[in-house]
Amino acid sequence: MLNNVHGILITNQPGYNLKELSSIRSISSVPYGGRYRLVDFLLSNMVNDGITDIGVVLQQGYQSLLDHLGSGKDWDLARRQGGLRLLPPFAQMNSSNPSNKYRGMMEALIGLKSYLTEIKQEYLIVADADSVLNISLDDVFNKHISTGADITTVCSSSFTDRPQYATYYTINDDGTAKEILSKPEGTCYEALNIYVISKAKMIELVNYAEARDLYSFSHQILARKDDLGLKVVPYVFEGYVARFPTVAEYFSKSMDLLRKDVRRDLFNPAHPIRSKDRSDAATYYGPDSKVTGSMISDGCVIEGEVENSIIFRNVKVAKGAVVKNCILMKDTSIGANASLNCVICDKDVEISPNRVLSGCETYPIVYAKGSRI
Repeated sequence: MLNNVHGILITNQPGYNLKELSSIRSISSVPYGGRYRLVDFLLSNMVNDGITDIGVVLQQGYQSLLDHLGSGKDWDLARRQGGLRLLPPFAQMNSSNPSNKYRGMMEALIGLKSYLTEIKQEYLIVADADSVLNISLDDVFNKHISTGADITTVCSSSFTDRPQYATYYTINDDGTAKEILSKPEGTCYEALNIYVISKAKMIELVNYAEARDLYSFSHQILARKDDLGLKVVPYVFEGYVARFPTVAEYFSKSMDLLRKDVRRDLFNPAHPIRSKDRSDAATYYGPDSKVTGSMISDGCVIEGEVENSIIFRNVKVAKGAVVKNCILMKDTSIGANASLNCVICDKDVEISPNRVLSGCETYPIVYAKGSRI
């Protein structure tokens, strides 16, 4: 159990483009899988391995995240001492960054310098809260201690070849990081932006970065590991990982949940993924309804046909409507005899009767929250 570890989650990832899905919310609060938000996964991973002090760094569009996390009681983090701390948005104001929005993880940590100095635990796990995975952080921490690393970085063995959205590692024979790359060639590992580091070393790096106006932990700190004398050790995670830099990837990775092996990997009862608790009525299926190969959440009314789709809570599919290969978020309503294929509807979208809407797997149609079609 990680009693001597403090967790820090960064909730807004610069450079991502989920269009309508992230225009009103941070990436980490994007809904996923019928009942979750992206932040739920790493937050649950931390809690499952005994981390009880966790700071969540807010940034633009954070109201949705505030509503979702609340006091942290659904993750057993509503405590008199420690627990969940929601850290207000802050970035260094200087001539190179007049926007007052942090440009990367390092700049976010610079803004938290006073918070870092007050942390009681000896070690930190710092992570972008944009990855869907179920990982034993206890194993990652044990490797950090056993190897004597300055920084242990989690990476995936699944190379996705998307250099504009990620950092990649090559690994030496002794298990240390050889190169940190932006445009890789050959065998490499994709960084998941999950790091184990001592509090003392992090404060040292924060001071170094602040003095030089450095804002990226991966591109500007880890890339200088040799100059800084840092022993960086990758931890290669072999399980399922989903990340969502584009709408197409959000769609395809969401549809992965319809595979039994992916659900088994992500939703391990011994290592549960927690979310905001809600008590909804059971879903009603009309006598003429037909549902195949889909995930249907509580509180829905299904009177039409649903195939190969993910349906969030309180969605209504009227009689005669056909929904195929779609993601319909909370409180969406599909009118009678409407036909949808490869469509993503954010919360509270209303599709009128008899509408025909069709995208494709690589370019799904997205409707923003509250749209009326």
